Amino acid sequence: MSGGADKKTATMRDVARAAGVSRMTVSRALRKDSPVSKETRDRILKVVRDMNYVPDQMAGSLTTKKSGFVAVLVPSLNNLHFAETVQALTDELSLVGQQVLLGYTNYSRDKEEQLVETMLRRRPEAIVLSFDGHNPRAVELLQNAQIPVIELWERPQEPIGHTIGFSNEEAAADMTRHLLSLGYRNITFLAETGDDWTRGAARRSGFKRAMHAAGLSPERVLQMGKPPISIEDGADAVPLILEQFPDTDCIFCVSDVAAFGVQSGLKSRGISVPEEMGVAGFGNFEVSRFATPTISTVVVDPTRIGRETGRLIGRLLSAEDPAAQHIQIDVDPQADLRMSTRRQA
Repeated sequence: MSGGADKKTATMRDVARAAGVSRMTVSRALRKDSPVSKETRDRILKVVRDMNYVPDQMAGSLTTKKSGFVAVLVPSLNNLHFAETVQALTDELSLVGQQVLLGYTNYSRDKEEQLVETMLRRRPEAIVLSFDGHNPRAVELLQNAQIPVIELWERPQEPIGHTIGFSNEEAAADMTRHLLSLGYRNITFLAETGDDWTRGAARRSGFKRAMHAAGLSPERVLQMGKPPISIEDGADAVPLILEQFPDTDCIFCVSDVAAFGVQSGLKSRGISVPEEMGVAGFGNFEVSRFATPTISTVVVDPTRIGRETGRLIGRLLSAEDPAAQHIQIDVDPQADLRMSTRRQA
């Protein structure tokens, strides 16, 4: 008896021979708008099922010039925000007959560049990627792609194409101003290392700008852990912050994950939150909503970002010139002050 490895994959030629028709007739029968008679099409589709034949969609795209998929690049696979964005995007794209081909960059611009090149070889109808800075060659590839390019989660100063998101710098500056309004003055910002050109760097810049505008030191920054910063990084940063900035009265973290770690690290040292130290994060992750006390954060809407992206792609693909006009869709976040910054009267 032959093993599974010996089985031959059915081809369109095999289907045509079994159905007694030409390969062109098989190709036409597999189209949704098939001009083939119902009797012939039903016979061909039965052969297709019996032979487990899988049509080569890429081969078909050579004539239709449509691949039927959108390339999506995300920096992290374990970040719930990106998962929610991709889910909402996938749901919207399904309404216009598009599927998602997902790539993972691990916050590496070099890996992003490689994936951009790989994805473009597969002829996607659009490409979506989170903005954390791009290599010059990646930018050049995307600019020359002649398909819709959508950057998410940031409003870059020099967008490649369309953008859906918000200013991370302004969002962090707004949260800093809220913390200052509560009476905090010696705020320390916990950032990531090696974060140049990332959204984390933009948040750090927003913090520094707001502190400077308030006449306070903008240099109260500790960088700890490479993107994406972890809970452990946050906890490990606590003794360093207390040593370098002993007068700290509030720690504003680049993400909720880090803030949860900071809050745990403070508690382990007998420092109560919020009575002795305030803590704030960014992102509105579950760890901030269900921590004790709940952690003040910048609330963003990943589902809306995904939904708006899918709808935009649907409009662009139905337009005569989908790459012509640059569209910016703002999805502005809001500061949510919770129990971790509830100062005593």
